[in-house]
Amino acid sequence: MDSPFHLAFPVKDIESTRAFYIEIIGCSVGRESRRWIDFNFFGHQISAHVKPEALENTSTNPVDGDSVPVRHFGLVLEWDAWHQLVERLNKKEIKYLIKPTTRFEGEVGEQATLFIIDPSGNALEFKSFKDREQLFATS
Repeated sequence: MDSPFHLAFPVKDIESTRAFYIEIIGCSVGRESRRWIDFNFFGHQISAHVKPEALENTSTNPVDGDSVPVRHFGLVLEWDAWHQLVERLNKKEIKYLIKPTTRFEGEVGEQATLFIIDPSGNALEFKSFKDREQLFATS
């Protein structure tokens, strides 16, 4: 990985956030305080900051037949890693916002994708491309 990204986002509380990102997603914890916690998100740094008033219902856009939350974050995983995550989520009986599916099947940019929601209502998308070269393909 050349340059890991950093993302800060609002959460309701540290306890439910910690449990979700460690037990469900498989992150480890970095630095933390009473009002924020850093996670190793597949080699990237995400920082959850307690700020419940910053959480709001997210509007959606129609994408390939689904209502996709406009505000979301996530990761593009290798094909096998994406399927391993799906197995992990299924074992944990996670409720999907958008169930694992193949989007744009047979088209440029074909991808496996899923959406879940953390305890604070933040939407996360995990996706994968059989052909990683199609990540930014336009035609």
